[in-house]
Amino acid sequence: MGNPLYKRVVLKLSGEWLAGNKASCIDPEALTFISNEIISAKNSPVELALVVGGGNVIRGQFAAAGSLDRVSADQMGMLATVINSLALRDNLESMGVATQVLSAIHIEALTRPYTKREAVGLLQDGKVIILAGGTGNAYFTTDTTAALRAAEIEADAVFKGTKVDGVFDDDPVKNPQARMFEKVTYAEVFRRRLKVMDLTAISLCMENKIPIVVFNLKKPGNLKRILSGEKVGSRVEG
Repeated sequence: MGNPLYKRVVLKLSGEWLAGNKASCIDPEALTFISNEIISAKNSPVELALVVGGGNVIRGQFAAAGSLDRVSADQMGMLATVINSLALRDNLESMGVATQVLSAIHIEALTRPYTKREAVGLLQDGKVIILAGGTGNAYFTTDTTAALRAAEIEADAVFKGTKVDGVFDDDPVKNPQARMFEKVTYAEVFRRRLKVMDLTAISLCMENKIPIVVFNLKKPGNLKRILSGEKVGSRVEG
């Protein structure tokens, strides 16, 4: 076999993924599905870092629309990512995957603090790392966290697992005629305001030449297919 297409990737998951179709914050079936996809991906020689959102618990920007201060609301959102990361860690470890949560917010009893040196060392040791606590600062989304951490640990790509097949020129749920892009440039994403990641995250990826692969995580095996070199989803680069 030739060299793998990706050696190290950051996989971005929304917090809503963990809620599944249930009313509860965290659905055990959704956790198990995602864990199985990660295990399948780990059968390839990829170093995998995960960034999980907290939207199934609280979304800072929406909470701040009420009586909460925006900084406090975002801090609550960062704590929500820690909750999700711990749930995903425990589920992965119960399935035999060595995992470590590194958090931008220091919670000594629950996680280890994020540093680039430790993150890279754990990846090289074959562990899955989960990067929690956002960037540690208000006003930044977990999309931006994924792009920032990808740049710091020199990842080959950011993978964004969604519930649609890729990047479209319109909302495919509302418009069946929406066209999916197999490849699209960062400039086109900015120009057309395509729903890929937030603009700060896109800027970080563009400046650091990190491609973004947007794909449907609901389809079993898609993550492994991308790592195997199959053309799945949409690729943002250039």
